[in-house]
Amino acid sequence: MNNNIYSVITGTGSYIPTKCVRNDDFLSNEFYGADGKKLEKTNREIIDKFLEITAITERRYVTDDLLTSDIAYFSAVNAIEDANIDKEELDYIIVAHNFGDVKKDNKYLDIVPSLAARVKYKLKIKNPNTVAYDLPFGCPGWLQAVIQADYYLKSGDAHKILVIGADILSRVSDPHDRDSMLYADGAGAVILEAKKSDTPIGILAHKTRSDTLLYSNMLYMGKSYNPDIKDNNNFFLKMNGRKLYQYALEKVPQAIKDSLDKCNINLSEIKKIFIHQANGKMDEAIVKRLYKLYDILKVPENIMPMSIALLGNSSVATIPTLLDLILKNKIKGHKIIKDDIIVFASVGAGMNINAMVYKM
Repeated sequence: MNNNIYSVITGTGSYIPTKCVRNDDFLSNEFYGADGKKLEKTNREIIDKFLEITAITERRYVTDDLLTSDIAYFSAVNAIEDANIDKEELDYIIVAHNFGDVKKDNKYLDIVPSLAARVKYKLKIKNPNTVAYDLPFGCPGWLQAVIQADYYLKSGDAHKILVIGADILSRVSDPHDRDSMLYADGAGAVILEAKKSDTPIGILAHKTRSDTLLYSNMLYMGKSYNPDIKDNNNFFLKMNGRKLYQYALEKVPQAIKDSLDKCNINLSEIKKIFIHQANGKMDEAIVKRLYKLYDILKVPENIMPMSIALLGNSSVATIPTLLDLILKNKIKGHKIIKDDIIVFASVGAGMNINAMVYKM
């Protein structure tokens, strides 16, 4: 590897669905527990407690005519235009997702051809050397795809790579499970380019871990909690929320510290922390524990940008969407400038965790 070559984000893009679903829109749902029994609390109580725990007030869903590959394409167009590159020069297109093109009226997994191939087709790229493939890695999928892109770029195998994170979770969430209020739809994308520099820029270090032996059942696909639904062909996203919360608090801070240690950067040098927007309160607890690892008891103000309150949890799309919004001055109170060092981190199904240190 050439130590003077760094992977730099030169363009960002995102697609935020147009359908806004507020918490009160769930007042008419019938919620059941994992035991198949209807929850005793009123929907008002359930929704108010949900807001208190997650900080989510609303989320975005796609319209019925759109698929994951469509919104991935929209974000890609946005990123390519932002980077001002020729799409034919792309060496790779990597699409991180978890459920493929799930249709509104048909929940069967559709990933042939890959979503990346579909995006390449929609972009009308003629170049046969633009390699397109998918990466299913849970919610950390987009960040893991960026990490893979970093290896390609630093090895000299590639010069320009498009990395997309896109998911439509509204079609795989169980309307009878209160966790369904977490999930949202969206897509985010970046262009990564190989740049020569005498001083470190772009991706400085990263760390990934997979704890499958003990924690692979934290997120899984299962039947509806409503026992009256007998359709065995429909499976929904299920989560062991309490255990996942504890796992994230125990493991994510250390993964972030490990990535910082790899490039000899102290947490005090970090200007922003981008964490996968899974649960507002959980993210706050993760950052608090991270600072405790450095014996810092007070978390700096404005260190962690948040979009979950209005956009919900869109899985692989949350971090690239948030990055795009901040770089385009669409998140009030947050700004990133040249030479800022920022951290990315995500946790999700697998269980997988990754973290990355980046210098603007």
